[in-house]
Amino acid sequence: MEVDFGGGGEVIFERKGFAGLIRLTRPTALNALTHGMVTAIRRALTAWEAEPQVACVIVEGEERAFCAGGDVAAVYKAGREGNPSYRFFAEEYRLNAQIKRYSKPCIAFLDGIVMGGGAGISIHGSHRVVTENTLFAMPETGIGFFPDVGTSAFLPHLPGHFGIYLALTGNRIRWGDCLNTGIATHAVVAAEIERIRALLIETGDADAAFVNTANPDFETDIETIDLIAQCFAAPTLEDCIFELAGKAANGSASAEGILKRMKSRSPTSLYVTFRQMREGRALSMDDCMKMDYRILNRMLESHDFYEGVRAVLIDKDGMPRWKPAKLKDVRTSDVDAYFVQLGDKELTLP
Repeated sequence: MEVDFGGGGEVIFERKGFAGLIRLTRPTALNALTHGMVTAIRRALTAWEAEPQVACVIVEGEERAFCAGGDVAAVYKAGREGNPSYRFFAEEYRLNAQIKRYSKPCIAFLDGIVMGGGAGISIHGSHRVVTENTLFAMPETGIGFFPDVGTSAFLPHLPGHFGIYLALTGNRIRWGDCLNTGIATHAVVAAEIERIRALLIETGDADAAFVNTANPDFETDIETIDLIAQCFAAPTLEDCIFELAGKAANGSASAEGILKRMKSRSPTSLYVTFRQMREGRALSMDDCMKMDYRILNRMLESHDFYEGVRAVLIDKDGMPRWKPAKLKDVRTSDVDAYFVQLGDKELTLP
């Protein structure tokens, strides 16, 4: 039975058996989230949490993406027109926090592209299910932004500092890396999703549905995993880069590749993200969401976000002109400003 929680046809809701089903239906936009979609999903989760017949919630994307993030092009346009998307992000962050504290199993089938906001509506849930089609990344530093949606409460806790590496570089990983670092809780071949979904609908028993699962190995080689663990343990961004440079000088192609990737990112975003990840390790989910919202407010007022989106998504010239352009020119006081409380504009959470 289809249920109307809003969403304007960009997200479809159904009640079947013991499950509430959420399907993102913007495949031409890789199921990127809009304000209306976020609001509708929040309504559905609230209603189904109070409904005894609903034992679990299933979230999926249509076609080749689970969800590639928020609708960044729309955020760019709104900001350029003098109407920054504060309300969209506030509602999105409330959704992330809602999923984290959800009292019922929240199962995301990550069968395809998962980036940014797509991570926000999946990694905080109880079951994150990857397939051989999964492609996961947090690419925000490449558009002068930062890995938000509560990833500061999640990525810093991945083993071997792998989450900090992902946050800073935006590098893409597949299902084996996701499973073995804890981004995913389960791995299944895509052909099994239909059977598992049917079982969840029939029984509502999430534990029983995931008895026989796949066990893919890391795609990232052990030398690179060790390199990440050593270099991204550094207490400062400068120390991290120094460690990588030393490894590269000694012939490490992996270190050289990571350094090259980081040098293409916004210098300000790298500094802000490094501090965000370090601080997030000791914060609750709600406090991480409030920190993200403080950073977000400053990012929407900054040069680098709009320049990064222009270069990557609008003009697509791939040549962002960051300000400042070099890491050495980023001032500590400028980074500090991203973390200052917002007073009466602070994010409120239920």
